[in-house]
Amino acid sequence: MTTHDLSRYARQIIFPALGEAGQRRLLDATVTLIGCGATGTLIANHLARSGVGRLRIVDRDFIELNNLQRQGLFDEQDIAEGLPKAEAARRKLSRINSQIAVEGIVADVTADNILELLAGADLAMDGSDNFETRFLLNDACIKLGLPWVYTGVIASYGMTMTIRPGETACLRCLLGQMPAPGAAPTCDTAGVLAPSVAVVASIAAGEALKLLAGFGELNSGGLLNFDLLDNSLERFEVLRRPDCPACGQRNLEFLHAETGTRTATLCGRNAVQISVHGRPAGVNLAELAVRLRQAGVAQVSVNPYLLRATLDGLELTLFPDGRAIIKGTEEEAVARTVYAKYVGM
Repeated sequence: MTTHDLSRYARQIIFPALGEAGQRRLLDATVTLIGCGATGTLIANHLARSGVGRLRIVDRDFIELNNLQRQGLFDEQDIAEGLPKAEAARRKLSRINSQIAVEGIVADVTADNILELLAGADLAMDGSDNFETRFLLNDACIKLGLPWVYTGVIASYGMTMTIRPGETACLRCLLGQMPAPGAAPTCDTAGVLAPSVAVVASIAAGEALKLLAGFGELNSGGLLNFDLLDNSLERFEVLRRPDCPACGQRNLEFLHAETGTRTATLCGRNAVQISVHGRPAGVNLAELAVRLRQAGVAQVSVNPYLLRATLDGLELTLFPDGRAIIKGTEEEAVARTVYAKYVGM
């Protein structure tokens, strides 16, 4: 790239810690972003404008009107065109910076494809909206020795952690077992404030730039928490656990598909079944029903045996063991999206 081409990045090149050498390292870098929703769009925007040379954006979902409140790359025209998030992001980022290569991949991230999606990357970024994908990403990055940045936001609160396999604690050192289905609120049941997303995603993107360009101090081994309600910003040290199933014992069960959710189309029923394996059993159906009603879901019924709700035009039937039947679609990706949004993966 010529000096003239580098003029696009003049304001960050004159920052002494980065300089032209750091900028060229960014231009030579490849990042895979898993998920392009609230945090993902803002991370992608920062990285593209900063000159990360190759961005691979993976997302299974399409754009809805309620996304526009916080998902900074999308607009009403994208909805009118019926674009999936990965393709809409690719188009926007390519217009923002034609000097870089942006790849949009419309796919559900699974144990079958995650290693291919991460192939050749220097860094992975978490823009996902569920724990199953994050635990899978954690396993894959440990296997590949690939650094990645965990990011999550809900309500007014967000967190990020930079993970370097073999050097820092991993996600399972931090969280242990993945929460049971329905145990944790989601953005669709607890809400989310766009400024909280912007703060946490920007911190995560900053970590990416520092790691790729080789400057500054990384937030390695620490969890940064931000809460918009009281403007608190705290950092908690997270220690590596020798007994960690993932980085300590290298039992990469999510990567080997021994845990997580499994889907199956129910023949002749226009429905998809989702079953849960290797996670704490037991969904509190009554508590989840309360959260759904508080989130504005009008049609919710519950008894000791099952919860039934109408969500996004589909009928969800959820059982105490986390198994669900989603009626009204035969597309497994659509069913997984509904499950992730309202029950939580």
